Amino acid sequence: MLTSFFSKSKPFNLAVIILLMSLFYIGASFTDWDNGFDWLEFFEKIGVLLLLVLSLLVLNFIAKKNELTKRSAYKTLLFAIFSISFFNLLRNESIIISNLCVLFGLRRIISLKSYISVQKKIFDATFWICIATLYHFWSVLFLALVFFAILNFASSFKNWLIPFVAFFAVASLTICFHLLAYDEFYLFADWYQPINLDFSKYGDLKMLIPLSIFLGLLIWTLFQYFAAIQKASITRRPVLSMILFSLATSVAVAIFSPTKNGSELIFFFVPLSIIASNYFDDKKDKIFKEIILVTLLLVPFIVAFFV
Repeated sequence: MLTSFFSKSKPFNLAVIILLMSLFYIGASFTDWDNGFDWLEFFEKIGVLLLLVLSLLVLNFIAKKNELTKRSAYKTLLFAIFSISFFNLLRNESIIISNLCVLFGLRRIISLKSYISVQKKIFDATFWICIATLYHFWSVLFLALVFFAILNFASSFKNWLIPFVAFFAVASLTICFHLLAYDEFYLFADWYQPINLDFSKYGDLKMLIPLSIFLGLLIWTLFQYFAAIQKASITRRPVLSMILFSLATSVAVAIFSPTKNGSELIFFFVPLSIIASNYFDDKKDKIFKEIILVTLLLVPFIVAFFV
């Protein structure tokens, strides 16, 4: 049974998940060469695939290190399924890089719960998220996570100033790089991406089918996650709540994103994978969970070959 196979996090399970993701990435990225085969483009695509796999590994590390889920392979499997269900996501290098930077930032944010090297972690988290905004502007909303973490773990006055220092550090480095490389200033107009509230593309079956199923999964598993937060210890509750805050932020990022082709949902898939993994980690209703997991696994194949 699939639930039994993925209920344990072993190198073989992870290898299967990475192989599945790689096959769909290859299918989405290497089947169309507009100007013939190009070695530079080939290595660029391989590099992006490695970054996507790295995102999966970082998610796995964050969840394990901070006990956000049990030691199962569900969170990595779910993130892979969500990602490969949208071919436009697999073709969007910028948003994959941005999501990886946000994950690096999230790792530092959650580690604030240890109260060790607090100021360094706040700077690092803000720095990574600001780097993410260079690839996808609206990931700037994840800076709210930094302030949410400061409020919960390090509410000293000077800690509230550190994100601004990190922001200006990234801004200065970016401006200097553009002056050296392109002999021009990096302006706000170069950074900002206009809001797009046209959701008409969501009516396309290639987006509507997977999105509807994944939203249904979220609604089904969210209630159990709320219950888990209520049962959690006082020290663990803020960390679990941070995942919910990340979920809400990712929804806002998707809404404001200038692209509406499914790639903007990648930020949403990280907290959803953690929330849904908690549901699958519970030992109750195994048969029903088996049905759900099989359905989820079929989604990318249905979208790729039958829609």
